[in-house]
Amino acid sequence: MNVHLLDAGIAAASIAAWYAVYMVARLVTRPAAVRPEPATPNLGDEPPAVVSLLTNRWELTEDAAEATLLDLAARGFFELRQPAEDPLQTTIHVRDKAADGLLSFERQVLDRVTHLAHGGVLPVTALTFRDSGQAEAWEKRLRVAVVAEARRRGLSRRRFSPALVTALTVLAAGVGAVAGWAAFHWMLLQPTEDGDSLGGAIGGALVAGFLVFGTLGAVIKAYQGERDTPAGREVAARWLGVRQWLRGHEAFADLPPAAVAVWDRYLPYGAAVGATRTASAVLDLGMGDRKRVWSSHGGQWHRVRVRYPRMWPRYGKSAPHLVKQGLATLAAGVILIWLQGKPRMLTAGIPELAGKDAWFTLADNLLLVIGLPLALLGAYKLIRILLDLATARTFDGQVLWVEAWPSTMLGKDDADRSYLAIDDGDGDRTVAWARPSALGGRPGDTVRVTVRRWSRRVVRLEVTQRAGAGPIATGPATFEELDPTAS
Repeated sequence: MNVHLLDAGIAAASIAAWYAVYMVARLVTRPAAVRPEPATPNLGDEPPAVVSLLTNRWELTEDAAEATLLDLAARGFFELRQPAEDPLQTTIHVRDKAADGLLSFERQVLDRVTHLAHGGVLPVTALTFRDSGQAEAWEKRLRVAVVAEARRRGLSRRRFSPALVTALTVLAAGVGAVAGWAAFHWMLLQPTEDGDSLGGAIGGALVAGFLVFGTLGAVIKAYQGERDTPAGREVAARWLGVRQWLRGHEAFADLPPAAVAVWDRYLPYGAAVGATRTASAVLDLGMGDRKRVWSSHGGQWHRVRVRYPRMWPRYGKSAPHLVKQGLATLAAGVILIWLQGKPRMLTAGIPELAGKDAWFTLADNLLLVIGLPLALLGAYKLIRILLDLATARTFDGQVLWVEAWPSTMLGKDDADRSYLAIDDGDGDRTVAWARPSALGGRPGDTVRVTVRRWSRRVVRLEVTQRAGAGPIATGPATFEELDPTAS
């Protein structure tokens, strides 16, 4: 057998063996299945978010934030009102109550509500985020805080213990050494011009070894999730019994969020254990719908429908670019019109083309049919550009949505533009503007913009009132902060 193939096979086999050990470790450390206790209406003192973690096999779902919001309502921090039959019309009315003693993730949800509320009122469907980065950071901070509370109570623990992490790291170092040896042996046997292959072989071995070890180490360092504890299994079994009791009430699953006024803390715990349907569907603290965005501009909450043009040739283009387009279109049309009759004149006296007048006439007509619309279109573009420059509009509004320009199969269509949806108070529909990347503005900001209406390009933007970032939540924001030994 070729010695090079043997070395490569040994290195590949060692990496595969390490991954096999890693997968076995994940299999062995899976949270154990919990047998529910008999149905019971007795609630415990665990927060709904922690209950959601335990009853979902130690995986946190979106129910944790929704259950926390309902629990805060049940405890009197705000009121949920449903004025009509549709639960989506529910509004949150913030109460002036001291937030002393709240856990970090409870304060995080409360701060989200109070920060968004306008005049102390907020539609529940306006809880969603308008920026994917903010949504991910907020959700991660919430997960870390809930996990930290579950661990503090002894109900959860790291899936990979420090001893297991150390063992996997030692094995990864061994695999890196094997890969380094294979690279050293291969490079040592390669002929070199100066005859000194030892130095290159040592360098190659170090690079290969550290590359493999670093890759496997990154896999180990990544957050692996949570697993059960004896106390956690006991508590989870009790809460699964509560879930059975709640599911025994046929109408419970269809209760709207406002029913928390009657069902008190049973509704948030029902959301935590997955026994609600309507309330969980109505409440959403994730990413919102970019085409239907809530706005508080003008003093009253209202929803604005936003359209995002994609195929308009003029959309968001700068004036010089549009002038070039207009001149090119006009020139093409004029040239085609000017060419009318020219082929007939240039070929006059050629016997072979005698009697071909019908074809020349057809060519002349085609040149006119194509050239005249192009000339008119070019002239129209130039006139509209001049009017666009002369009739620039300045207005105040609230930024509803900011989104990067979409990409195509050939890459980003235009790196200089991004969508900017603004509510100017003129109706409940709007078309997103095209904002040059150098300009600012983020969702929630009140801005004064100068725009060109035909090209829908923003040429000037001034933030007159910055949307507050909201209070900064306390506690760890990453699992690395929660698990300093993992790094």
